[in-house]
Amino acid sequence: MAVSAMMKLTLGPIAYHWPAGMRRDFYARIADEAPIDEVYLGEVICSKRAPFHDSDLPATIERLERAGKRVIVSTLAEVMLRRERKATEAIAAMETPEIEVNNAAGLWSRGQRPHRIGPFMNAYNEATIAWMAGQGATHVCLPPELPGPAIAVAAQSARTLDLGVEVQVFGRASLAVSARCYHARAHGRTRDNCLFVCEDDPDGMPLSTRDGAALLRVNGIQTQSESYVALSSELPELGAMGVTHARLMPQDVDMVKVAEIFDALRCEQATPQQAEAKLAATCKGAGFSNGFFHGVAGYRRIAHRAAGEH
Repeated sequence: MAVSAMMKLTLGPIAYHWPAGMRRDFYARIADEAPIDEVYLGEVICSKRAPFHDSDLPATIERLERAGKRVIVSTLAEVMLRRERKATEAIAAMETPEIEVNNAAGLWSRGQRPHRIGPFMNAYNEATIAWMAGQGATHVCLPPELPGPAIAVAAQSARTLDLGVEVQVFGRASLAVSARCYHARAHGRTRDNCLFVCEDDPDGMPLSTRDGAALLRVNGIQTQSESYVALSSELPELGAMGVTHARLMPQDVDMVKVAEIFDALRCEQATPQQAEAKLAATCKGAGFSNGFFHGVAGYRRIAHRAAGEH
């Protein structure tokens, strides 16, 4: 069996403000059709969005678990207001399902009870990972901007501590979160009076340079990469490093198809070149990047080289 075939495929939490019906349909398809092992749920970006889908959470969890998926509930990445602290405390108090902590407020609320560490917690090195393990962490998702050699060191450290280690292999990279909502500001509104304008951009609001070149995506308080990170060619290498989980971030494309492409890769039923061609066909119009992994500018795409090529 290939090293990467032992890797679990996970689906990260939806970052965007998708309508409730769109979310329900999305998770129904994931439950019934996608070769996904674990699914992260919950509002991670903006606490104002949570009431639109909190009521659906129990039914979504039940359907996913009935389909054999492991469910993890994620906390907010930024906690500034009392309602955000209360929401984080409520998730931290849960015994089931597992939780993923994305903010230090979640660590404080959780104490040393078992939990996962999300990519917003900046687990950049082995010392940080060891400290997190001492606080009850059982699993860590590394930040998307880590280069390959740093991932290898972090993965080795995590595995030595018997932690699962996860890397994002598909979807827009989260580059920053802010106290202010640029999405609302771009439409002449404030964060408190945003009227949920972010719902108009189910794959993020494009941000271009003054000469019209695509640059970034804006999602509420979050800044994302314009391109989709796609570590399809790097998946076997990640498996060899000891990475145990490969994360796909939900985008406004056919995520069942994306999951099938990465599943075929991890089981060696497709070559990287075949996977890249299928991703391009599935995500029409989207650019792909893997620069962070290769230690160069994150937006760049380093072409895969087959064995024997120089």
